[in-house]
Amino acid sequence: MAVPSWLERLRAASKTALVQDGKRKIHYLFEDGKEMAEEYDVKTGQLVGRRWREKNTLGGSGKWQVEVGEPTSPLLGALESELIKESSSNPVFMRKDTLSSFQWRIRNLPYPKEVYSVSVEEEQRCCVIRTTNKKYYKKFSIPDLDRYQLPLDSAALSFTHANNTLIITYQKPKEILAAEEQLQKELKKVKAANSGDGDCKTQ
Repeated sequence: MAVPSWLERLRAASKTALVQDGKRKIHYLFEDGKEMAEEYDVKTGQLVGRRWREKNTLGGSGKWQVEVGEPTSPLLGALESELIKESSSNPVFMRKDTLSSFQWRIRNLPYPKEVYSVSVEEEQRCCVIRTTNKKYYKKFSIPDLDRYQLPLDSAALSFTHANNTLIITYQKPKEILAAEEQLQKELKKVKAANSGDGDCKTQ
């Protein structure tokens, strides 16, 4: 029996929608119990957040893991401000896509652009950031390409540096763009709770 494609899995998942704070929030519940929460900008349709949650070993809900969007701070309580002060100069890695590309930003990297190199490691299915001064090293994957079983293409990868931030861009392949377009059509069928959205229909 063929393994269902990622788009088929998204279509088969139980979905609920909510429009709030200018964002359309979609919650997916998959057959294997995994959950995914996505947030889209209502005006542009741009994905601004994606998080995942799996059942833990005891069968309860685990913690949300951020894939796209601002990393949520695990630090809570009175010590939070103290701890954040201490680590405020550490590099902060986050993904923030555009409509046509996957994009990552690493804040607090003060070195000039010529210090960095960003490359594709095809066998390991990941991208690697290196610095000639050995001050920063990061390996990261592109889950979207893995889910659609697409190869990594070094020609799609570029980077720039401004305001102490390294910005890495990977142009989305045409297969991803087509799948995202199909998904948006699918999501329009999911009725949003309390939104008063006249053009939304139930599945």
